Amino acid sequence: QVQLVESGGGLVQAGDSLRLSCAASGRTFSSYVMGWFRQAPGKEREFVAAINRYGITNYADSVKGRFTVSRDNAKNTVYLQMNSLKPEDTAVYYCAAARYGVWSSRRVDYDYWGQGTQVTVSS
Repeated sequence: QVQLVESGGGLVQAGDSLRLSCAASGRTFSSYVMGWFRQAPGKEREFVAAINRYGITNYADSVKGRFTVSRDNAKNTVYLQMNSLKPEDTAVYYCAAARYGVWSSRRVDYDYWGQGTQVTVSS
């Protein structure tokens, strides 16, 4: 069983930056695909970014060029650096871990989920 705990959310203004962190338990963290998803009020949870064991990253078109996902396997932590934030980035952000695969943007492929952290961007 893997436990994921997100932190770093908050209230910021448009154009500001935030860095989210996700700390994972377990000894096999380095082998997991780690993903970030978000869910805005009244909307479905959507893919934001992912990084696999090889450090290969993928992003949703809506965040490409603004967000950067990274991982520190020594600390069992994955990060999401969010720059040039927009009001439409407002959502609860979730960290997720997939035991198998190279990478995925599908929620169903992720086995473990954190509790989420709120990001609110004011205009």
